[in-house]
Amino acid sequence: MNLLVTGAFGWTEDELNVLRSMGHQVVFVQQERDDLPCDPSWVEGVIGNGLFLSHPIESFGNLRYIQLTSAGFDRVPMDYVREKQIEIHNARGVYSIPMAEFAISGVLQLYKQSKYFYDRQRARVWEKNRNLLELEGRTVCIVGCGSVGTECAKRFAAFDCRVIGVDLCPYENRLYAEMVSLDYLDEKLGESDIVVLTLPLTEQTTHLFAKERFSRIKNGSVLVNIARGAVVETDALLAALHDKLYGAVLDVFEEEPLPEQSPLWDMEHVILMPHNSFVGDGNRKRLAEVILKNLEQCRV
Repeated sequence: MNLLVTGAFGWTEDELNVLRSMGHQVVFVQQERDDLPCDPSWVEGVIGNGLFLSHPIESFGNLRYIQLTSAGFDRVPMDYVREKQIEIHNARGVYSIPMAEFAISGVLQLYKQSKYFYDRQRARVWEKNRNLLELEGRTVCIVGCGSVGTECAKRFAAFDCRVIGVDLCPYENRLYAEMVSLDYLDEKLGESDIVVLTLPLTEQTTHLFAKERFSRIKNGSVLVNIARGAVVETDALLAALHDKLYGAVLDVFEEEPLPEQSPLWDMEHVILMPHNSFVGDGNRKRLAEVILKNLEQCRV
């Protein structure tokens, strides 16, 4: 297969040679927005992330295989991919562990008042705080029960939380006390202490959490968004943080980078990350394994 490989994965020459040893012709481009080192019509397979944001997929007339280095499909024109029956794979499972670790660490930072103690450590002030919370016994609602959601379920369950799932396509999974369809989301929000968003961004899920949905959420709950920023309407989130939520753990935002004037920066009960929760030292090994396995099993 004629493969166009991009710098979305930090390839070494030895790793590129592994692809060549499998019988593939390989060309490499570091930045996906740069001019391509080959004619798009030469390309039969792509390994990358946001290539089609800068280069129209229609120009790749012989494209039949896509391997994404991201978990989401939102940077690819999926209607075109389906129409042309292009085989496509995402990086399923690669980033799930660090994202789940971020989710639970963020909630623990809020529950254990980490900012409070950090500020006093810097000021050398010995001052107790009697308002710390425990995870044990809390109800955690995971909205989107794919690989990221399931890794979250494992970790919250280990803290003796009751974990319930809400998914577009519910299925049996022993990690969840129950799993229901999106139709029951409002009901489950009313009984959940922690809500973790890990679902993909689609037309159906854009602004899934807007003013009306936040009115259904349990008072004093924590919202964790490690999905996509547009799943949550920013103004509705800000309002909920003033009078509804205990706090929020946010890795993604409707506008990225988060504007300097955003009130979120200064909120003591908000944990922020710059779309960084996917980073972990095990990612490279997992992603390489996914790429090679999918190539070996390629149907085209």
